[in-house]
Amino acid sequence: MCLYFPKNREETAFPFLQFQKKKGKISELLPTLFQKNSSLSHRENLLVAIITVKQEDIMENSLQRMKELVETLNGAAKAYYQEDREIMSNQEYDSLYDQLEQLEKETGTVLTNSPTVRVGYEAVNELPKEEHPSPMLSLDKTKDREVLRSFIGEHRCLLSWKLDGLTIVLTYENGELVKAVTRGNGIVGEVITNNAKVFKNIPLRIPYKGQLVLRGEAIITYSEFERINETIGDADAKYKNPRNLCSGSVRQLNNEITARRNVRFYAFALVSVQDVDFHNSREQQFIWLKEQGFEVVEYKVVTSTSLDEAMNYFSTAIVNNDFPSDGLVVTYDDIAYGESLGSTAKFPRNSFAFKWADEMRETKLVDMEWSPSRTGLINPVAIFEPVELEGTTVSRASVHNISIVKELQLGIGDTIKVYKANMIIPQIAENLTRSGNLVIPDKCPVCGHEARIRKENDVETLYCMNPDCVAKKIKSFSLFTSRDAMNIDGLSEATLEKFIAMGFIHNLGDIFEIGKYKDQIVEMEGFGQKSFDNLMASLEKAKETTLAKVIYSLGIAGIGLANARVICRYFDDDIEKIRHADAEEINSIEGIGPVLAGSLADYFSSEENNKKLDHLLGHLHLIREETAGEQVFAGKTFVITGSVEHFANRSEAKAFIEARGGKVTGSVTKKTDYLINNDKTSGSSKNKKAQELGIPILSEEDFLELAGE
Repeated sequence: MCLYFPKNREETAFPFLQFQKKKGKISELLPTLFQKNSSLSHRENLLVAIITVKQEDIMENSLQRMKELVETLNGAAKAYYQEDREIMSNQEYDSLYDQLEQLEKETGTVLTNSPTVRVGYEAVNELPKEEHPSPMLSLDKTKDREVLRSFIGEHRCLLSWKLDGLTIVLTYENGELVKAVTRGNGIVGEVITNNAKVFKNIPLRIPYKGQLVLRGEAIITYSEFERINETIGDADAKYKNPRNLCSGSVRQLNNEITARRNVRFYAFALVSVQDVDFHNSREQQFIWLKEQGFEVVEYKVVTSTSLDEAMNYFSTAIVNNDFPSDGLVVTYDDIAYGESLGSTAKFPRNSFAFKWADEMRETKLVDMEWSPSRTGLINPVAIFEPVELEGTTVSRASVHNISIVKELQLGIGDTIKVYKANMIIPQIAENLTRSGNLVIPDKCPVCGHEARIRKENDVETLYCMNPDCVAKKIKSFSLFTSRDAMNIDGLSEATLEKFIAMGFIHNLGDIFEIGKYKDQIVEMEGFGQKSFDNLMASLEKAKETTLAKVIYSLGIAGIGLANARVICRYFDDDIEKIRHADAEEINSIEGIGPVLAGSLADYFSSEENNKKLDHLLGHLHLIREETAGEQVFAGKTFVITGSVEHFANRSEAKAFIEARGGKVTGSVTKKTDYLINNDKTSGSSKNKKAQELGIPILSEEDFLELAGE
């Protein structure tokens, strides 16, 4: 329902807007109807305002009741069909179901998870690409509150959350959801209509029957993120943050998986609509979208004088929010004025983003944990007195390598400053006391054998020298089963440890023969027939893979998935050519240096390794990996830092580079060709290193131009 006011618009709208501002009750307006000095037109206008507010209240209450009914009915259905228990009678269920159907008819709105509709699950081979009618630009950003105040000036604005998820464009026609497209790189997105239909809170049908196009953010809440991660036993396979999980969930080829992830959608912009008058107000657009059944991003009406109060509210609220947010957005309420400003090549001029400054806390270093990996690398992890950062309690942070330990002059008892990089990953920013008294171990904390410091590319790292270290073996199997390798669900590190201890698996190929131990496995604690069946299904699915993933899954030192793809392309996916190639030939491959060449050649020089590989290959069906056409980045090495705008996340940007023949590393060295950072002027260590070495720093726009996109 839109607000249509009779007679003079400003005169009529005034009482309504005042009422909205006060957030009062209808009873507060009623006395003015009977004031002796009130004119007839003023009384008419007040009556319109009261009726409008009342209608809105009814609509809001109806939608809220629908949400409650949907949750109750779905909960009852899940208990009955999946858990074999009954939490309400058939009569009660039918009564609530009838209530829901009646409300859907009255409001014209049907929520996506309503039991009155059944959205079929569908698997597709790929997500179609679609070009946006006009580029979806990113927002100009600041960390300075005064910059926002200057932007607002004398104007009325809306200040809202900048949600940290994946931007989606929805299109409705004749009241039905007909299309959903991701932002993609801002020019071309992916069509995810089937997936959007199983989001937790998107209406499938709305009362408005014209064409509606709107934008919003798909997100996964922190609580849902934690729930999903709890089901993943392998620490390395856990999702790093809700944004990455959301991106992967939204872009699934099977929407049944999307449905299980409980993705939510919050509208933040109405793009186009036919024959609805919003009286030149973005706030009225938000109100109208709520009436259609959409959840709208939380906002506050602000002016330059009320900005501080509103921002203080948001900065307090973020501590307890269950949804990820990386800042705020301010937008002019005056639609015509905002649109008249146009845009720059990169940013629209009607909105501005505010990024939270990194929150720093002082704390005390109490211990250093040394964590072995599959390659024997022993990672230092700082343990410090717990502190609150960005709404969560943190007490540990990776220090990455011995060089950083020495650079920070760390010692137990030191006073350190910690923060969350991009509000997600805990990091040590500074050591205030720099005692340097930390003792670097000379023995592996797991097996007790010698640990030795190695220096490669001016970086010192600590390694366990025992080839039979238990930690290495478990981590090696864990890598093999991970998503980027063989992608085998149901084999957590804890499960792998049990299987190794019971003698079920000795080498990688044994994993595909685990079925012969069925009787013992189904009796294991934490397992059962269903878990076993799921594991068998996952193993069967994993048998069809690419040679690059196999090479990567072997855990050869330094050989990541990107390098494996480069090597496989060079040898035309011929495993015999790869295993018989010498270090010199491998080193001749663009992008593969002498260290990696030596590592690969050494691996295949071992008769034992070749026997194990033959055993593994006997269980697999290898398929060729599709490439993205011209290998424009062949032989080029990139480092990606900071936040990305045109890609869903850094992993997507990495995949983009690898598909075009390039590789991505984590640190800037002499071998780096390009550093990708949208903030070219930042004082980050990677920027400084790139400047020192004369390595070009590219924004995403520069990078996409380089790629020919």
